Amino acid sequence: RRTAMTLRYFQCVLAFALVLTGGALAADVAGKWEADFQTADGQKVQNVFTFVVDGEKLTGTVYSSLAQSDAKIEEGQVKGDAITFAITRNMGGSDARFRYKGTVTGDEIKFVVTIGEPDGIQVEMTAKREKQ
Repeated sequence: RRTAMTLRYFQCVLAFALVLTGGALAADVAGKWEADFQTADGQKVQNVFTFVVDGEKLTGTVYSSLAQSDAKIEEGQVKGDAITFAITRNMGGSDARFRYKGTVTGDEIKFVVTIGEPDGIQVEMTAKREKQ
């Protein structure tokens, strides 16, 4: 009987903690993810995301086969199943800003990427977690 009361107490504390935090624990996105997509002119591009997570803070890099380089993740956050970050790439001698907004579902992240500010073009892609 005492064990059942203790278990019920901990369930109530956990439920209360989830209410206080908005019920949203950060999705597990740490590690490598890969997304393949085509540009408007039909060129195939591969992005490899390497995510490092500390609480809700997201850092890491994005490798692009088009740019053939890594870009550092800036302003990265993971809140619940939402992931947002930006990168800056040099394109043809000038810097271009890429803003990523995604939704995590299991081993997939569906991204909408806005290239250029403030009203840049948008590209959609789905990243899949690399299997170890």
